[in-house]
Amino acid sequence: MHSDVVASRSAEHRDSRESRNGGGPTLDAVSLAIIEQLQEDGRRPYAAIGKAVGLSEAAVRQRVQKLLDQGVMQIVAVTDPLTVGFRRQAMVGVNVEGDVESVADALAAMSECEYVVMTAGSFDLMVEIVCEDDDHLLDVINKRIRAVPGVRSTESFVYLKLKKQTYMWGTR
Repeated sequence: MHSDVVASRSAEHRDSRESRNGGGPTLDAVSLAIIEQLQEDGRRPYAAIGKAVGLSEAAVRQRVQKLLDQGVMQIVAVTDPLTVGFRRQAMVGVNVEGDVESVADALAAMSECEYVVMTAGSFDLMVEIVCEDDDHLLDVINKRIRAVPGVRSTESFVYLKLKKQTYMWGTR
């Protein structure tokens, strides 16, 4: 298992002072540097981070907790789905009739749906699914996703080979 810091996707485009849309937590240069240190190694000791960013271990611990509490980042173990019994992954484009938010909430509640995003373009939602096999994938799409009220249509993009998956988009 590998431990990574995953900066919140909503934090991806924030500048160092505040988010461009005016909402969300303010991130100063020190917080951004802490995030970068943890993205390099999610298990890096707070004392080592403190040395790198010019803070005490206690101050780093407090900053990290604040970043976690604000939802700016998560510290998680990232696994390869194949090694833990999930041999089939797919991205599913979903077109919705009516309230997109309620459909997104219903899909987000499904354990197989790892990633749900509302989009502008050909699909109202893009949903990443992780399943055990083709039968499980078919069941999730056909009997569960398509059964959600408001789902008009789906298009599935089955993953054949994972070439790159990182969470290192940084703090730019």
